[in-house]
Amino acid sequence: MSHWVKISQREKAVIIGALIVVPTAIFGVIQLMNGSHAIAHAASAEPVGPAFVRAGDQIVVPERSPMRSHLLVQAVGASDMPRSLTVPASVEADPSRTANIVPPLTGRVIELKARLGDHVSKGQALLTLASGDLAQANADVGKASDALQLSKRALDRARQVFGAGGGADKDVQQAESNHTQAFEEYQRAEERVKALGGSAGDERKSATLTLTAPISGNVTALSIAPGAYANDPTASIMTIANLDSVWFTANVPEDAVSFVARGQRVGVTLPAYPGEVFHGKVAFVSTVLDPDTRSDKVRVAFDNRQGKFKPNMFANVTFAVPQGRRIFVPNSALLMNNDRVTVFVEVAPWTFVRRSVDIGYSEGDKTLVREGLNVGERVIAKGGVLLND
Repeated sequence: MSHWVKISQREKAVIIGALIVVPTAIFGVIQLMNGSHAIAHAASAEPVGPAFVRAGDQIVVPERSPMRSHLLVQAVGASDMPRSLTVPASVEADPSRTANIVPPLTGRVIELKARLGDHVSKGQALLTLASGDLAQANADVGKASDALQLSKRALDRARQVFGAGGGADKDVQQAESNHTQAFEEYQRAEERVKALGGSAGDERKSATLTLTAPISGNVTALSIAPGAYANDPTASIMTIANLDSVWFTANVPEDAVSFVARGQRVGVTLPAYPGEVFHGKVAFVSTVLDPDTRSDKVRVAFDNRQGKFKPNMFANVTFAVPQGRRIFVPNSALLMNNDRVTVFVEVAPWTFVRRSVDIGYSEGDKTLVREGLNVGERVIAKGGVLLND
């Protein structure tokens, strides 16, 4: 027989609250037990010491300090690490293998036999000029030749008359003087024609001049065309450069001039050939600085028979500067302290003092220390910032 019990709304709320509170209480008991276990475990572990302790100007890292695992202490050593000095450069034609073609006289170009970029051989015809100046020079040779022949005949007659007793000795002497002057004038006129590049006595070339290449090489500049006039005998109308050997001209700053010298080995890189390094030697160091850039021109000669290097290419020249054995420390050992650079030096096991140092240039991940450290001293090479103020 079933019995139904009527439950009021208040009793329902009490029952539901009990169902919620009991599990929560159980969970709380479990958490309390776990917490008690953790406290007991922590109480059994060894105590952790302070990170570091200051004693005057000394910093002591205790034995049980968690800081010890973050500090790297190393002995200072000396090395002969060379300094790399890299400066911009450009490719230039060797000045001793470059010739500017300057016409020896004015005239009009009637034939151009070499074009820009052409390779020419020594003695090869470059262009032909029609020049009134050359015609005048050849005419002077003709006049001097005629005067020389006339003076020779006059001298012969004077000697014959004097030999027959019909003339004076002074007449012979005057004839000899005239002949000598005529000969000297003829030689002067002929040498001028030769200096102009003409050929004395050849009437077909009396008004034309052919300029030839003084060296073998490539035509790298051209400022004249057929039919144009060469009016300035001091201006270059063509440039020939022998590019079998070229210069890499580097501009070394004034404060680095002492690091370079003739015969020094260098490495050269060019954007045109990424990943390649070309090795050479310094062939020339200028004795005068550029007044505008305050830099010194240093030239490195390279064989270029394969034609890889072209004038006006950009490059970088790296000089290996020997320094001798000097002290270098990791960059991570250096700390900034106001306006000073300092390091932490170990004066006793895990006891450090801050010391100021005078540093120089950096090379990779190391920096030169000029003063403040001695070989064999131990410094914090890494993690010193954790002790920094």
